[in-house]
Amino acid sequence: MKTIKQFSIVWLILFLLLPAAFAQTKKPIVASDVMKIVTTDQLQISPDGTRAICVVTRKAKKGEDEYYYTRHLYTLDLVGNQQPVQLTYGDKNDSQPTWSPDGKHIAFVRRDGDKAQIWILPMMGGEAYPLTKSKYGASGPRWSPNGTKILFSASIGMTQIEGNVPWSYERPGRTFKDEPDWKNLKDEEKKNIKASPDGSTEEIRAWLAKNANEKNPRVINKLQFQAEQDLQTDQQFGHLFVVDFKQGAEAIQITKGFQSFGGATWSPDGNFIICSSTRYTESPDYNRHSSIWTMRSDGSELKEIINIPDQPAFGPSYSPDGKSILFGVQTGAGFLARQSDLATANANGSSVQVLTKDFDRDAGNALWSGDGKSVYFVAQTEGDAPLFVVSAKGGNATKITGEDSGVNDYDIKNDRIVYALTEFKNPWEVYVHSTKDKSNRQITAFNDWVNEKNVLLPKEHWVTRPDGMKVQYWVIEPANRKEGSKYPTILNIHGGPTAMWGPAGFSMWHEFEMQVNWGYGLVFCNPRGSGGYGDAFKKGNFKDWGTGPANDILAALDDAAKKYSWIDTNQYFTTGGSYAGYMVAWLVSQDQRFKAANCQRGVYELSTFMGEGNAWRLVPDYFGGYPWDDESKKILDANSPMTFVDQIKTPLLIMHSDQDLRTGVIQSEMLYKSLKILSRPVEYVRYPGEGHELSRSGNPRRMMDRLVRIVEFFDRYATHPEPRVTGSN
Repeated sequence: MKTIKQFSIVWLILFLLLPAAFAQTKKPIVASDVMKIVTTDQLQISPDGTRAICVVTRKAKKGEDEYYYTRHLYTLDLVGNQQPVQLTYGDKNDSQPTWSPDGKHIAFVRRDGDKAQIWILPMMGGEAYPLTKSKYGASGPRWSPNGTKILFSASIGMTQIEGNVPWSYERPGRTFKDEPDWKNLKDEEKKNIKASPDGSTEEIRAWLAKNANEKNPRVINKLQFQAEQDLQTDQQFGHLFVVDFKQGAEAIQITKGFQSFGGATWSPDGNFIICSSTRYTESPDYNRHSSIWTMRSDGSELKEIINIPDQPAFGPSYSPDGKSILFGVQTGAGFLARQSDLATANANGSSVQVLTKDFDRDAGNALWSGDGKSVYFVAQTEGDAPLFVVSAKGGNATKITGEDSGVNDYDIKNDRIVYALTEFKNPWEVYVHSTKDKSNRQITAFNDWVNEKNVLLPKEHWVTRPDGMKVQYWVIEPANRKEGSKYPTILNIHGGPTAMWGPAGFSMWHEFEMQVNWGYGLVFCNPRGSGGYGDAFKKGNFKDWGTGPANDILAALDDAAKKYSWIDTNQYFTTGGSYAGYMVAWLVSQDQRFKAANCQRGVYELSTFMGEGNAWRLVPDYFGGYPWDDESKKILDANSPMTFVDQIKTPLLIMHSDQDLRTGVIQSEMLYKSLKILSRPVEYVRYPGEGHELSRSGNPRRMMDRLVRIVEFFDRYATHPEPRVTGSN
C-alpha cells in the first residue's frame, strides 16, 4: 500500500507537468481565425460615468460563400462586473453612437438604404427609430448641451449646392464655365431649353450637360477625381445641419456654399458651434489648407478665428468651461511627413500655444480632461501607441498606459479612462484606467478564444546604421521550434511609408501569428521614413524611397541572423503591401538573397504612379517635383523598381485589387507583363470587388485567400525542418 507521502509526490509531479501538457495542446493560429477577431471602438462614457457605449465589429458568414461584417452597439459596465450588453442586432451596420446629456437616449448612425441616417435608441426600453431623412445622408451626430437638438454633417455634391449653376473648377486665373443644372431647373426653365444631339450648338451643349449630370458619361474636370474604389467626378462639400430632437422634425442646413465644414462640436452653453473648414477661393484641387471657424447655433455670425499660414488646423473642441479651445495643427514646411501637433487658444482664437512642440512625435485623438487642466492624446512611438497626458498650459507629456501595446480608442469621464488596447497576447480588448490609483482593469473578453491558441511574442532589437540612424526591429520565432534546427524566415515590411510597426500594430497581429504558426520565423522593422521616431527620422527617405530604407531593412535582417542561430540564411522570403509592395519589388531588383517574394498593391514606376493613383501627391512631396522636370525625372527613374526589372530573378507573387485607386492597377500589370516577357518566375493575382484596404477591411473570404496564398507560394520554394503543425478550428 502506497503511503500518503508517495501519493503527495505523484500529485506534485503531475501538477508540475500540467502547464507543459497544457501548452502542448494549444492550437496553431490559422487563416480562418480572422473570422474570430472582434474589435471594439468608438467608445463614449455615459454622462453618469458608470457605462460606456461602443461599436463591436465582427465578421460573419452566411451559407458557404457569403462573408460580411456586422457592427452593433454595446454598453460596457465600468463600475461592476456585468458582461457587455448588446443593444442592436441584425445585418445593418451601426456606428458613431453618442449619449444624450441625460443618458436616456443614444443617437447613432445606421445605413438603411442608399444613405446613412441618424437613429435614436431609447435606453429605457423600446425600438430604435430614425430621426433624420436627409437626402444627403447624415453622420457625426452631436447632442446640444441641453439635449434638445442634434448637430450633424453631410456631404453635398457641387451640382447639388443650393442656388448653384454648376461650374467646373480649373486652374486659378482661368474663367470658370457655367453649365445648366438639369436637376434643379424649374419646369418652365426646362421648356425654354431644348436638349438635342441634332440641334444648334446651344442645344447640343444642353444635351451633353444633361448626360454628364446623369453620369452617363462621367465628365471629369477636377484634378483629384479618383476616390478609393471609383471615380469621383463631382466635387463634394461637407456641410452642417441641426435637427430638433423630436420625431418628424426637419433638419435645417446651417452652412452653405462652396466651403467644406467638418469636426463640428457645441460650446458648453450651446450657443456656438466650432469646426474646421476650408473656404475655396480657388479650385479644391489646389487647396490643402484648413482653419478654425465658429458660428452661432443657427449658423449665423460665421467667422474664421484661427488661420495659421501653411499649417492646416483641424479638429477643434471647447474646454469644459468654454474659455479655451483645443485643436490639431500640422507644423513644418511643405507637406512631406508633416508633424501633427496639438495646440490651444482662447475661445476667440487669440493666444495660440502649441502644446506638443517639443514632443517630436505625431500627437492625435486629443481630449480635454474633465477639469480642463490637462489634455490627453495618443502618439505612436518606437513601436507602441501609448496614451499621454500634458498640462493645458504646456510642458512635458506623461505616458499613462500603452507600454508594448497600442491604444486604439479611448474616452474620459471624471477619474475614469476607458480604452481599447492591442497587445501581442491579445488583438483587442477594452480596459478601464483609474486616474486616482493608476489601476487598469480589463472589462471585455471578446477575444478569449486566443487563450486556446499558440500565440508567440516578438523580441525587440535595435541596429545602428553607418550614418547614425538607429533602426528598431522585432523577431518572432517559428512555432514549436526545435533547438538545432534551421527555419525559413519571412521579412515582412510595412507600407506608408510613414507607418509604424511594433506591438501596437493591430492590423498585422493575425498575419504575423499565422505566418509563425505556419513554421516560418519572422523579422519586421521600422526603417527611415517610418513614423514614431521623430521628425528627422520620418523625413529620412526624402528623394530616396529605395536605397536608404532598403539598407535599413536588410541591416535588421542581417543583425537578426547574427542573434538567432535558427534563422536559415539560405531561406529568406519577403512580403509587403502598398509602399512595402514597392519595397519588395525594389529589394528583389537589387538583391538576390530571397528564395521568393510577394508584393501587394504596390507602385513600381513612379512617373506612372503620379498619373494613376489617388495618392499621387506623394510624388511631388517626396521627390520634389514632377516627371516633366528633368532633375525630378532622374530621381523618379532611379527610385523605380521598373527601371531595374530585368534584374529581378526572384520568384515573385504580385497581388492587386481590381478597384484599388489609391495606387492603381496598371503598374502591377506592367511589372507582371515585363517579367513574363523576360521569362522570369512570376504569378499575378487580382481580387475582384476590393480596394486598397483588402488586408485590413476587405471581404473576409478574400482576406483569408490572400493570407494563405502568400504562405502557399513561399512553401513552393521553402524547406521546413519538420511538417507544419495543423489543427482544426
